[in-house]
Amino acid sequence: MSSATTFFDFEPADKKGQPFPLASLKGKVVLAVNTASKCGFTPQFEGLEKLYKELKAEYPEDIEILGFPCNQFKSQDPGSNDEIQSFCQLNYGVTFPVLGKLDVNGDQAAPVFTFMKEAVPGTLGLKRVKWNFEKFLIAADGKVVNRWSSLTKPESLKEPIVQEIEKAKKAGISASALKAAEGTEQAKLS
Repeated sequence: MSSATTFFDFEPADKKGQPFPLASLKGKVVLAVNTASKCGFTPQFEGLEKLYKELKAEYPEDIEILGFPCNQFKSQDPGSNDEIQSFCQLNYGVTFPVLGKLDVNGDQAAPVFTFMKEAVPGTLGLKRVKWNFEKFLIAADGKVVNRWSSLTKPESLKEPIVQEIEKAKKAGISASALKAAEGTEQAKLS
């Protein structure tokens, strides 16, 4: 999708292989993470879930975390989509969406990852994902605003995520602000 201008323009496959329109998340701040079930960083699922629950409690309409399983790094996510879902739920109690397995690098890279890598290149300007559990922060307007390596613990990301949520609220583009505006508009029409 070379005409894409925001993260929300993409439709990666969900866990059932069906298109998952990221447009459904417009107005939300999104943390996109390429995940793997058999990696040294796999315990980060626990930190991601904790972060997700904390942020959802405070900002229920304005945040989403998305897991994107990938088997490109030493074949550390070899299972089927169903096996990956079960693993995440049984071992880490994951409640945030974990989509279908995809490639993040190379000729078969999912367009959403090509978009994110080009928007915010990695260390030394590299436009590739180095390893599992790289994290991309997407603002409520769909622009990629930050990127962190696998070494960055999810718990350390709360502050930058909250800053993006608050920035979106001030600008009137957060999901909760858009919902409130819709309610005001509906009240005027009644």
